[in-house]
Amino acid sequence: MSTGDPIRNVVLVHGGFVDGGGWQAVYELLKADGYHVSVVQNPTLSLAGDATATRQILNLQDGPTVLVGHSYGGAVISEAGTHEKVAALVYIAAFAPDKGESVNTLIADPPPGAPVPPILPPVDGFLFLDREKFHESFAGDLPAGRAAFLADSQVPWGLDALAGAVTEPAWRTKPSWYLVATDDRMIPPPAQRAMSERASSTVVEVPGSHAIYESRPDAVADLIKLAATGQ
Repeated sequence: MSTGDPIRNVVLVHGGFVDGGGWQAVYELLKADGYHVSVVQNPTLSLAGDATATRQILNLQDGPTVLVGHSYGGAVISEAGTHEKVAALVYIAAFAPDKGESVNTLIADPPPGAPVPPILPPVDGFLFLDREKFHESFAGDLPAGRAAFLADSQVPWGLDALAGAVTEPAWRTKPSWYLVATDDRMIPPPAQRAMSERASSTVVEVPGSHAIYESRPDAVADLIKLAATGQ
């Protein structure tokens, strides 16, 4: 990546069970530093549909862009990140599938002793997290009231999103950065480290839950700014 002017455009992609509103603190930190920030409201119905929604926002950017994904959003940016305007990828406690892989294949063989996310059995093709276990599993370092709101405002996660396979992973041709959330109880930290190593990402490790984009927006914004400058 060149050492010229830093990238000024950032596009944020949320993961499963939540919407783009969780990015607000990261958004505000980046805006305060002069970045142009857009948030994708991907429906999480299918990987193909979410990649299309992301490309629509990328089409609106006026130049090179840092594309950021949290959790399942990492699969989305892996698929959509081949877009010509994407200059850098940032994974925040996220899945980084290779060609032909999906979230389903990546979670099929969890590390021994890893916490099991409290995903309820599918209903009509959609998944929810057990709301009583949401705080502990997804957002352990957020206030109880905020975690309760997230649990009660869950976005149904479509089975087609989990099963969608990446066609040409963007991290094979674009530089990437990865934030490992060391207290994550949704995607085990060893799995995050393995995916980031495979992608040859620049890695930082930060204590925090799966909701680290809300609990540590400073660390998330700092990593995005590193990606924007190519460091």
